[in-house]
Amino acid sequence: MLTFSATSSVAATASVAAKKQTLNTQGAEFFNPKLPPRTLSSSKRFEGSSNLVDLRYHMGPVLSSSPINIYLIWYGRWSESQKLLIKDFITSISPSAAASSPSPSVSEWWKTVSLYTDQTGANVSRTLVVAKEHSDTRYSHGYHLTRLSVQQVIATAVKAAPFPVDHRNGIYLILTAHDVTVQDFCRAVCGFHYFTFPSMVGYTLPYAWIGNSGKQCPEVCAYPFAVPGYMGGGGPGALLPPNGDVGLDGMISVIAHELAELSTNPLVNAWYAGEDPTAPTEIGDLCEGLYGTGGGGGYIGQVMRDVKGRTFNVNGNKGRKFLVQWIWSPALKACAGPNSMD
Repeated sequence: MLTFSATSSVAATASVAAKKQTLNTQGAEFFNPKLPPRTLSSSKRFEGSSNLVDLRYHMGPVLSSSPINIYLIWYGRWSESQKLLIKDFITSISPSAAASSPSPSVSEWWKTVSLYTDQTGANVSRTLVVAKEHSDTRYSHGYHLTRLSVQQVIATAVKAAPFPVDHRNGIYLILTAHDVTVQDFCRAVCGFHYFTFPSMVGYTLPYAWIGNSGKQCPEVCAYPFAVPGYMGGGGPGALLPPNGDVGLDGMISVIAHELAELSTNPLVNAWYAGEDPTAPTEIGDLCEGLYGTGGGGGYIGQVMRDVKGRTFNVNGNKGRKFLVQWIWSPALKACAGPNSMD
């Protein structure tokens, strides 16, 4: 779950021992901008060094069956270009996209997620596909959703039969438009994942919700493409988003965060740190705010900037570029990403 923290989770960068990557630097420059922190909360601690993190496996399943089927629910009104951008990111995860995506790529970023296994030794699948889509343009459950009514949105999609009941391979991904408010959105979360209750949906299904913060709280949930309002005009400017849409580009980083955690902890009984499964610290939480080597103390880490000044750290298919946070590596016991320069 992507929440806010009073401390950045980037202490691990000093201990990352990843092999040097062959980075695609053509037409791009490297830089490590310092930005103010997002709005703060004490809801979690994000510790980033191996001697402080106790990430453990709790014997539950991971999404190891291939492919992982993404069932997309577009709640509210979305343009086709917005849908295409998000789907291009999701399809960039699979190995088939690696051939057309120069390094560092989204597919290489997911390799860290695929290192996680279940008790049989089966790894998280490396292949994700958009299996089906459902558009709820009538806002069937209103313009404000609670955590429970988010599940009702899934129930509507399943009962209307656009979606199958996919216990083994499925992720039900609810994306709310910019005019939809959601319980705790902007105040405590930018996205979350859990599993549906049989009493609500009829089945137990892993799902994630992410909201478009472009008009509600970009300085919180579209960071680092927007900076907190308290900075006024006196601080460093926000970074330019790689696809020109602060809300969508920020949203994609949250989608990446939630997909990584949902794949490694779908029923909240697999991979997490801490003793409380109702508030687990997961593999994305441990690296919140870290996008490249040298991050920490307000620095996001070494990332790239193209000739138009747009910031990114991974390449996708169709020439897309994205900025996504690093993920905790079980092999390195540190945050890692394909754009590592260590």
